[in-house]
Amino acid sequence: MSVSTHVLDSTAGVPAQGVAVWLERRTADGWTSVARAKTDDDGRVRQLVDTHEAGDYRLTFDVGGYFDARGVPAFYPEVTVTFRITDPAGHHHVPLLLSPFAYSTYRGS
Repeated sequence: MSVSTHVLDSTAGVPAQGVAVWLERRTADGWTSVARAKTDDDGRVRQLVDTHEAGDYRLTFDVGGYFDARGVPAFYPEVTVTFRITDPAGHHHVPLLLSPFAYSTYRGS
């Protein structure tokens, strides 16, 4: 299984560069850190993890830090997207569209 993401700043119409992202996996003891990264110049993290474990995962995005660095007040300091992987051999792309007061996500390809 591989996980990637792409963050777009919909208010500016540009990729969101430098957004801290972390991936966690649900275990019997709670959430365990799997990977950490920052989005590149195109707003992407091309591969956060390459493993073969099905289960529940969550991506957390530091959107507050992104907007703070640009001097833009924002309502959401973090966005967390929880998702389930049933096909550990597949690729899972989780895009995030954000603005200071809203966000949207979907399963990408």
